[in-house]
Amino acid sequence: MAEENTLSFEEAMGDLEKIVDRLEEGDVPLEEAIAIYKKGMELSKLCHDKLKNVEEQLTQIITEDGRKESFMIAEEE
Repeated sequence: MAEENTLSFEEAMGDLEKIVDRLEEGDVPLEEAIAIYKKGMELSKLCHDKLKNVEEQLTQIITEDGRKESFMIAEEE
């Protein structure tokens, strides 16, 4: 999975979409379908991890003295 870590989010999503399309065709031999599914799960996890990382970065601010502080925006009711 080392090569997947070098993929951008957009590349991983594109590959994942191709995998979904291929599996939805329904004419994939079982062994190949399993291998494709596993690859899709790895790409899905990669995308999830990248999104989680960005979310964590966006929920922090850097104070004037260089410290990182978490912040939350209160949702309107």
